[in-house]
Amino acid sequence: MIQGVNHRVVEVTKPECDYFERVIFFVKPEFSAVSEGTLKERASEIAGDAGAPPPTKLRQSRMLLAARLLCAAMFGAAVAVIIGRFAA
Repeated sequence: MIQGVNHRVVEVTKPECDYFERVIFFVKPEFSAVSEGTLKERASEIAGDAGAPPPTKLRQSRMLLAARLLCAAMFGAAVAVIIGRFAA
């Protein structure tokens, strides 16, 4: 555990979850008196429960990316048409 000037920090370096290499928790000031072992144990439990993002989040981000690319392509085509009309 790392103790700074304003915050106590608990770092879990090898969580059970395959998606994360390291997890950092900032301890609230009102819980700074809790023992280091208790904080590490609770932080390890929470880090182990973390899993992959839900599939709906992944699907939504892919759809958003596709929509952005489509808008960019349409904008580029519109600019090309406008430039073509003025150049002719």
